[in-house]
Amino acid sequence: MNFNLTEEQHMLQDSLRRFLANEYGFDKRRDIVAGGQGVDKATWNAFAEMGLLGYTLPEEYDGLGGNGLDTMLVMENFGRALVVEPYLSTVVLGGSIISEAGSDEQKQRILPKIATGEEFLAFAHYEPSGRHNLDYVRTEIQTHGDDYILNGRKTAVFDAAGAHYLIVSGRRKGRPTEPVSLFLVNHDSSGVEIEEYTTHDGHRVADVILDSVMVSDDDRIGGRGQAMPIIEKGVDRAIAALCAEAVGAMEALNETTREYVQTRQQFGMPIGKFQVIQHKLADMFIATEQARSMAILAASESDSDDRDQRRRAVSMAKALVGQSARFVGQTAVQLHGGMGVTDEMFAAHLFKRLTLINLQFGDADYHLGQVSDGMLKSA
Repeated sequence: MNFNLTEEQHMLQDSLRRFLANEYGFDKRRDIVAGGQGVDKATWNAFAEMGLLGYTLPEEYDGLGGNGLDTMLVMENFGRALVVEPYLSTVVLGGSIISEAGSDEQKQRILPKIATGEEFLAFAHYEPSGRHNLDYVRTEIQTHGDDYILNGRKTAVFDAAGAHYLIVSGRRKGRPTEPVSLFLVNHDSSGVEIEEYTTHDGHRVADVILDSVMVSDDDRIGGRGQAMPIIEKGVDRAIAALCAEAVGAMEALNETTREYVQTRQQFGMPIGKFQVIQHKLADMFIATEQARSMAILAASESDSDDRDQRRRAVSMAKALVGQSARFVGQTAVQLHGGMGVTDEMFAAHLFKRLTLINLQFGDADYHLGQVSDGMLKSA
């Protein structure tokens, strides 16, 4: 497979890097986080004008028909600049789920508005006590004539407060043996309560309480009780995107650490002159390149319909990227000394983001277990 960027991808990457360097500096990012909305509308509109929001959506719904490697290109650059806007929630997760399994009416209604930046989505699936287990769903679905009533609680839903639609999973009567269904729930539906809070890396998440929320059969995504393959594929795409974001953040952390050790003086010379420091920088670079190789593997498999192959590639990547992110982050903080954990340093925020990426959708230990279980099953 050819992993060289096409001319169009090179142009997009150059435009995006230039835009983020000029318009999305560290101070701008801090202002967006402090504003508490989790999105800067002008920036989001600029992403739409650049074609980023429709980059991977189907062409027939105003998208450009991109694939997992295109998502990787975007997310790697977002990782370098620590972009907080809800691209992962709205485009990668929400957009791909609607594209994959939504009805024609849902696609016509929602996808073009994602591409133009008018509407946002959030994926409300994980529940308290479920940890990273995708199959842990206790939200209850009851039939009510031709409609459904949802009751349950979703936790750590990224970008829920600003989303126009929540993509909600549930089971009939909440029984763990029942198959899972997915529904589109309007943000302002009666019975939807959102308790929002901020993660320590500045992203906006929420617990979503569903109290007798009424949805119709037209709001169902995919077949009744057939949602788990849709959920798995959407989450796998999101994990591959997160791996790419982590690579971008590690790359930026390597750069800012290298600049720091070239300026900080000790014994009358920059500490970057010492061989032990150079060895640590080399180890950080190698760890980042190893992570990049696995992120490419995950991105190239993220659109595959071969469930086992896709899940194995994504878990392998998430495990190694998580280990690399932890090593690069901790080493960078060590080389910065006490400065590395202060709020004024860009490096500290990169480390925070890498720490959260490692936890989101399962940490390195969880995904190592997934790989191990898969090998045992196939033995």
